Amino acid sequence: MSRFVNCTPHILNIHTVGGVAVFAPSGFVPRLEVSRQEAGYIDGIPTVRPTMGKTVGLPAPSEGLTYIVSALVAEANPDRKDLASPGELIRNGEGQPIGCKGLCVYWRLV
Repeated sequence: MSRFVNCTPHILNIHTVGGVAVFAPSGFVPRLEVSRQEAGYIDGIPTVRPTMGKTVGLPAPSEGLTYIVSALVAEANPDRKDLASPGELIRNGEGQPIGCKGLCVYWRLV
């Protein structure tokens, strides 16, 4: 059985088949390095073209742990089967996010 580490800066309310699992932020927040190239203007608004670089701040794999990270970080590291990102958002009546439906993985299941 896996233990989960919330590597996002938010409390996660993940809806499961058994209810809602709540995960507090761990303090680890991996990110992708970003470089930006000026791309001109649209109606006077400056634009840039971002290019994603390497992942920084990602803990090393640890037996039995699954790290919940942003979709960008998980997708940028498809060799890491210990990474997942929050699933489809669940919103309240005012449109504010209140949780998610499960988790997303970015590695092949077979």
